[in-house]
Amino acid sequence: MAIARQVLCLSAFLSLPHARSEPIRYSVAEEGESGSVVANVAEDAGLAPAQLSARRARLASEDGRQHFRLDRGTGRLVVAERLDREQLCGQSGTCTLPFELLLANPLQFFRVEVTVEDINDHSPVFPEQQVTFKILETSNPGSRFPLEGAQDLDIGSNSIQAYSIAPENEYFSVSFGSRSKGKKYVELVLEKPLDREEQAEMHFSLIAMDGGTPPRSGTTQVHIVVLDVNDNSPVFTEDQAVGQSPSAFVIDPVSGEIRLTKPLDFEVAENHELSVRATDGGGLSAICKVLVEVVDVNDNAPELVVSSFSSPLPESASPGTVVALFTVRDRDAGANGKITCALEDQLSFSLRPAYKNYYELVTVSALDREETARYILTVTAADAGSPPLTTTQTFTVDISDVNDNAPVFNQTSYTMYVRENNVPTALVGAVSASDADVGPNAKVTYSLAPAHPAERPPCSCISVNSENGHVFVLRPLDYEHVRQIEVSVSASDAGSPRLSANVTVRLVVVDENDNAPLVLHPAQDSSPPSSELVPISAEAGYLVTKVVAVDADSGQNSWLSYHLLKASDPGLFAVGAQSGEVRLRRPVTERDAVKQKLVILVRDNGRPPLSATAALSALLLSDFSEVRLPHSSLATEDEGSSLTTYLIISLVFVSVLFLASTVAFVAHKVCKRKELKGGHVLYGTGNLQSSLAEAANAGTLPHAYCYEVSLTTGSGNSEFKFLKPILPSLPPQHCARGGGADDEQDLPQGPITMEDVAPDNPGTLSAEPFNSLSFT
Repeated sequence: MAIARQVLCLSAFLSLPHARSEPIRYSVAEEGESGSVVANVAEDAGLAPAQLSARRARLASEDGRQHFRLDRGTGRLVVAERLDREQLCGQSGTCTLPFELLLANPLQFFRVEVTVEDINDHSPVFPEQQVTFKILETSNPGSRFPLEGAQDLDIGSNSIQAYSIAPENEYFSVSFGSRSKGKKYVELVLEKPLDREEQAEMHFSLIAMDGGTPPRSGTTQVHIVVLDVNDNSPVFTEDQAVGQSPSAFVIDPVSGEIRLTKPLDFEVAENHELSVRATDGGGLSAICKVLVEVVDVNDNAPELVVSSFSSPLPESASPGTVVALFTVRDRDAGANGKITCALEDQLSFSLRPAYKNYYELVTVSALDREETARYILTVTAADAGSPPLTTTQTFTVDISDVNDNAPVFNQTSYTMYVRENNVPTALVGAVSASDADVGPNAKVTYSLAPAHPAERPPCSCISVNSENGHVFVLRPLDYEHVRQIEVSVSASDAGSPRLSANVTVRLVVVDENDNAPLVLHPAQDSSPPSSELVPISAEAGYLVTKVVAVDADSGQNSWLSYHLLKASDPGLFAVGAQSGEVRLRRPVTERDAVKQKLVILVRDNGRPPLSATAALSALLLSDFSEVRLPHSSLATEDEGSSLTTYLIISLVFVSVLFLASTVAFVAHKVCKRKELKGGHVLYGTGNLQSSLAEAANAGTLPHAYCYEVSLTTGSGNSEFKFLKPILPSLPPQHCARGGGADDEQDLPQGPITMEDVAPDNPGTLSAEPFNSLSFT
């Protein structure tokens, strides 16, 4: 069962900032013309005329009738229609027209009361134009005969003030006065005994006059009939009463019972005064007054009249904001008219008394439209009758939106992907934000914004649709140049002031296989292809060289595999698919060509795959127990190819030394050639064998060792004979020696490795000719 906050309507007034503790009071004479100025209510209320229009000032009354009008331009209160006090208030002693001056934003009201002053605009009126009295001639002077008095709708001094007889006579006078509870009476008073024989009838006028200026009057004719002496003097009894009251009552002419002809309404008249006349058979009569008091019953439910109601109400309204102003009243009296007001339990609203029977419906806590957009409030007014009667009034309060919620993205961050080399204006995804507000406050627009206010503008390669949040890449991207872009996207509503939220969008560039492998070794530039020296004695699996390549792509697009594409002898070499190592597939034989050409295919794992080739050559020489010098390039078949500057300088230097040595040692050479047929070692082996063994362990021949060669021609055959390694202690300029007329031009162009000259037996030197070695 809902708990209700009870507010007693007759409780003491609480002074509130929204209403004056006392009303503004004015008075105006009735019958004033429409448009007559009453007063300047804005000035009396302390309001500037400009406020009246700005705050939509208006007048409101309980009964809804507009007797007055507010001129917003001047603040004047003027009469809206002709005022008839008697029509508005009847015979009430005072006639006050209450109403409220209401202002909005914020709701404020001023109680105004205008008293309508009476003017003498009504004459006295008798209920009958002629009244007949039958009076015994034996009636004593001083006898009184009640009359129905005249009625005057005016009040105060404008009401009936006196009665008179015209023409005046010596038999009768008129008596006028008030009884208890202010009830007035009029009586004829017999001043002199009557004599039927002298005057059986008489006629005169009874005049009622009010106190207005000028005075007004009303007249009725009085007919007096004088009766003979009758032994049956009249006695007033109900069973002898005849007649009928002019209201809702009727009297039985025989029994004297007074009955109702229609229901009585306490709210119309609380009591009724009746005059009853009893007449005997002889014509004698008497008059008495019957006072009927109407007892109130609880037949009127409370009335609740709304003077002002504000809906929708902004959710930013502070506690204490007036939502509605209303009055409660009950036409019943006593306990039947005592009203209690109740508001069904609400945490956000309550009732509080304003002025007399005025009450305000106010907020008591902050409102949140996003939580509750509409409140349905029910106010119940109940009286204290038995049984009690109730009236309910429902207030539907809509809460209007204010921009108190910023947009919220549906993700804390976004990651989007785009393949490199994308087409311009490619759609890569969308951001989405929602706003809990409504209307313009919930309309979200998107834009790019710097992550921080001081940062430079966002990347120009990304755009976001302001309406739907679609994210576009405006130009092609290169994965090898940029792999990831982060931008900040702002979502703003259309409220005032605008509220916004930012989210980070991370654009990841996905690699495409758009880069072919690049061979780093052997170099594939414009210089001659490199040559690798391979000992003839090398076994299967011997490492000839290693192809090194890279791919600018990533992932599987950069996974490289190596394949032997072309070779002078495909069966001699094998290439490691993953490592790029070029090894011997089988041992070298003397039947194999000295110079082998190979083309290695380097291919990535993209779709479709891209590839590059590496060209290299290998020289098959007599081995030096698998000991080899560092790899170097030999001359190509093309003798016209340019040598590097270093080789040229080295060759010139060696040639000069060779020529100088030839002149100094020519005689010595001739003698030695005679003694050593076919060529002999000029120097003892000494420590050469041990040094070569160390070189074999190291894999290369130390640079400090030099060699001597002698080229001879015998029986038309060219012979190349190894003469002697020179010990490291000898300067390099004393190492290169040779013989023969063509020594200089027949020298190998470039460094010669140990594989070129190493003997079959490591550690020994041989002067056997290298028939398979030739220089072209």
